[in-house]
Amino acid sequence: MVRLMRLASAWKQHAKYESGGADRLLLARLVMDGPRRATDLASDTLLDLSTVSRRTRSLVNRGLIERRPDPEDGRGALLTATEAGCAALEQYRHERDSEVAAILQGWTPEDRFQLVRLLTHLNDDLLEHHNARQCPGGRSGVSAEDREI
Repeated sequence: MVRLMRLASAWKQHAKYESGGADRLLLARLVMDGPRRATDLASDTLLDLSTVSRRTRSLVNRGLIERRPDPEDGRGALLTATEAGCAALEQYRHERDSEVAAILQGWTPEDRFQLVRLLTHLNDDLLEHHNARQCPGGRSGVSAEDREI
């Protein structure tokens, strides 16, 4: 498991993408869920609000997201993905999927199925463990959709 985490980290560091994992995560949530307040985005992504503030500032400066007045509370702002942000996320996903497909090309269909099954099982257990630690009493802090980014 440690080796897998190190390889994944090295792969990300050598990736061609300007943005880091937090940027992609925030952008993906905005593309998938629509406009959100920074506080909701922090809660949804399990990131610290200060991290969300820094990363969203960078995303705004790069034209990938924009701030709009919150119609329900004029003092607040909603973050929303721009067309450029949607396109950047789609490009990242396409490149990532192509790389993973190339890596798994030599695997049998059964091995690929087994990998998906086991990773899904691991993700479900990690999510359950996280929610139990964060939300005693059975309330879910993270939804199953958070695994899809």
